Amino acid sequence: MTHLSEGAAAALSRWLEEERALAGASGHTIAAYRRDVSAFLGFMALHRGGPMGVPAIADVTIADMRAFLAAERGRGLSSRSLARRLSAIKSFCRWLAEREGVEPTAILAARAPKFRKTLPRPLSEEAAGQLIDTVELQARDCWQAARDVAVVTLLYGCGLRISEALSLTGRDAPLPEVLRIFGKGGRERLVPVLPAARLAVQDYLSLSPWPKEGDGPLFRGARGGPLSPRQVQKATEAARMQLGLPSSATPHALRHSFATHLLAAGGDLRAIQELLGHASLSTTEGYTAVDESRLMRIYEAAHPRA
Repeated sequence: MTHLSEGAAAALSRWLEEERALAGASGHTIAAYRRDVSAFLGFMALHRGGPMGVPAIADVTIADMRAFLAAERGRGLSSRSLARRLSAIKSFCRWLAEREGVEPTAILAARAPKFRKTLPRPLSEEAAGQLIDTVELQARDCWQAARDVAVVTLLYGCGLRISEALSLTGRDAPLPEVLRIFGKGGRERLVPVLPAARLAVQDYLSLSPWPKEGDGPLFRGARGGPLSPRQVQKATEAARMQLGLPSSATPHALRHSFATHLLAAGGDLRAIQELLGHASLSTTEGYTAVDESRLMRIYEAAHPRA
């Protein structure tokens, strides 16, 4: 980080360490934060003509911020990505303000570009079942087919993220009736495991050529290493194309579908929030697409003047 002074580089490292240790940020999040803040400070070093030390960060002007945002848009960064980058930069600068006493007023006052939040598109119950069944047809070997079915069954049947399913180890199998999951931010939750999911994992283990190891990955790739998320995405993509489903039919859409179908069956939104491991209820609301006809039925049944 030649565009940073030693003091600024040390401050960035301390902030990232606190985010990891105290806020429970994942390795992927820490790497993204480092890229975002480094990109900003690198631009400012070139723009202002010198390495960025902690005092120099406080000297950044509104004009400098406009130049940075314009340059990022010019590189093709989307509004969503730019808003995320600016959020990381501001978080670092707030930390600097508390720890170092600097006042990065212009940075904190910069407005993020507006963007329309796209709601996830869950699959219908029929399409979700077809997708799981068709994933089995995409692999070359029977054990890999059983593995892919087990993974996507966990995504839909338990509402797991891909990273959570692939972080399971041999010690987690055979799957219990209730699984302890550590999700984003290190948040712990208990997730009921459907019999179909337990059976799918057992079928995979009975066919796998790789021995189950306590600390080893439960789901393995063709050469015995940890299964990559990309492999799950490729299998799902092939199944989606075979079924003629839209491009929104991704592995993560199965997690959306888990939430939506639970809610449609009368599940409580707070309980679904716990099952998904969301820190905010508003995040859960974005995952649960409920059709207007169901809302009207609830209204007519519950409202005294309906």
